[in-house]
Amino acid sequence: MTGERLHQERDIYVEEGLAQWGAEFGLARVRERGGGLAAETDTGMGIVRGGFEPCLLAVLRLSVRGGTNTCSSSWFQRALARTGHLARAVELVYATSSAGGLDDGLVALLKTAADAGDLEGAQALAESFSGRQLRDRALVALVPAWARAGERDRAIALAESIRYPHNWGRAWALLAKAVADNGDAQEALGFAARADELNSDAGGGARSLHVLALLVEVAAAAGDHARAAALADRLESFVRSKPRDEGWVRPGPLAKVLVCEVLRGDLTRIDATLRRSPGPPDEALTRPRATLGGDLDLILLSDSSGAPLDAEVMTDVVDAVAETADQEVALALADRAQTLLLDDEGHYHDTLLRAVIRLLARRGQLERAVAFADWIDDPQLRAGQQADIVRELARYDDTARAEALAHAITDHHARARALIEVVREVARRGDTTGAKALTHAITDRWARGEALVAVVKELGRHGDLARAEAVASSIAYRETRARALAALVELAEPSDARRLAAQAVVLAGWPTVMPEVERVAPRVVATVADEMMSRTP
Repeated sequence: MTGERLHQERDIYVEEGLAQWGAEFGLARVRERGGGLAAETDTGMGIVRGGFEPCLLAVLRLSVRGGTNTCSSSWFQRALARTGHLARAVELVYATSSAGGLDDGLVALLKTAADAGDLEGAQALAESFSGRQLRDRALVALVPAWARAGERDRAIALAESIRYPHNWGRAWALLAKAVADNGDAQEALGFAARADELNSDAGGGARSLHVLALLVEVAAAAGDHARAAALADRLESFVRSKPRDEGWVRPGPLAKVLVCEVLRGDLTRIDATLRRSPGPPDEALTRPRATLGGDLDLILLSDSSGAPLDAEVMTDVVDAVAETADQEVALALADRAQTLLLDDEGHYHDTLLRAVIRLLARRGQLERAVAFADWIDDPQLRAGQQADIVRELARYDDTARAEALAHAITDHHARARALIEVVREVARRGDTTGAKALTHAITDRWARGEALVAVVKELGRHGDLARAEAVASSIAYRETRARALAALVELAEPSDARRLAAQAVVLAGWPTVMPEVERVAPRVVATVADEMMSRTP
């Protein structure tokens, strides 16, 4: 990347305040502001005056708005599979996928159909594949699906029919996990033993490690903690002896094992793998503040230090247990993470820092979370973390304290984002009047509309559709208002639902409203597919 290009991206990054808005709001704000303001003529009232035409007709008429390629949308294809139209979805995948993405698209459809209960359709699709590796991938996905449906013999037969040895261990491990989830511990342990044997025969590598992690989960679920610990020891030993595999997905296998142990209140393995034992929190906070690296440090590279418990692994553990672990265990884990922050200056240091801040805030440890946020030198990123603290505090503790902290944030982007989070939580607790009043403190026009979406949803849930629509009509930007109207579709009576869906489509096109319409009228998805394919040259 040239220096000029880097400076241009940095200017955009700074101007839009992406660090302060965070992952959820930053790009949505850019996109929806780009869509423009909603004019009075964009309300869809012409459709209403025409006799409350069904929202389906409006979708068909306007679904090509903005040149959107409806049929190539992966969401749309999965929606077809979910609603009983797997064959049509497969046609679209073959017609619209690149050669490199075809297999992934087909397997995703198969899994979607199986999850929706169309196991026979998914099985027929798997059997239609001529490629041996693709067929194996499909069968591996179907093994646990049949087991979860109570068809254990069929699942076993599928596992035995898989061709390539490197897939055998995973298939049997997934079968064991599904059986354990169904409550048959002894049978699950038997399948797990076979998976372990087949996995050992297949050799090492990331695939084998993920199978080991699955087997740890099975043993723990079945109550065989000695077996779980032995498997975890093997996995840890392998991780210590091998470099980080770039093909690993997150969370990695070691993180999955540690999560199982932490949720049981067992931090022994974490303590054993740390390079020194945890020190007092106050002592650590006297150390120099960490600096978040890079101007555009949004996508972080893998830490290749070789340490088995590095910041990347610990981040995955902290994020996974932050909501579910006991309070004492969660705070003890934060102490261990703090130790690692002082020792590990790798690429994932900053990611772990943010994860610890979130955990402490949602556990009511406001002062400690703020102290960690002060480690961050970049003022924009620090402001973003302050908004994160407000969000977690509002969700898990005290909206009054969260509101006070939000108002105290000096960065206007981060303050607006923090106030959105408080409005959401106040509305969720049923105080729609208070939530709406709080939106007046938000000076950013898009952010005020985003906060009002939460008020609209809550009013709809309480049956006050007229007031919900009135609030939605005050939202300035087209796409934001469309989202608010679409949220009411599932909550309204059929005639109102059709009208609201049509209005949302007029404002922002089919993608905004289709997920809501699918829930109340599943047939719509197939009808739209027919219409769109008939328009294709």
